[in-house]
Amino acid sequence: MEILMNHGTILIMVAAAFGFLMAIGIGANDVANAMGTSVGSKALTIKQAIIVAMIFEFAGAYLAGGEVTDTIRKGVIDTSLYADQPLELVFGMMSALLAAGTWLLLASYMAGQSPPPIR
Repeated sequence: MEILMNHGTILIMVAAAFGFLMAIGIGANDVANAMGTSVGSKALTIKQAIIVAMIFEFAGAYLAGGEVTDTIRKGVIDTSLYADQPLELVFGMMSALLAAGTWLLLASYMAGQSPPPIR
């Protein structure tokens, strides 16, 4: 518990950075999935698609973000199991953010690469 009291600000900043990494990865994948067909069919220009995506991605996160947080907090993890060791929960959640964010960015990067030739 002493670590949380002495280094709480640093932990929050690192968790926010990991969350930002995750948000970039989610945004890259969501926008590509949602806007790919609109841009590909020339129904929207890339600039229009970016503007539409900015508005609706933000609105979705703002309006539905609390529900997702409640689901994770109440439906996925039983936080009472970590009452004696809250640092394990903190590091576990930070690890999950970092792993998911890294995977999303790697998958987005690899999707833009050409597959190797088949021999």
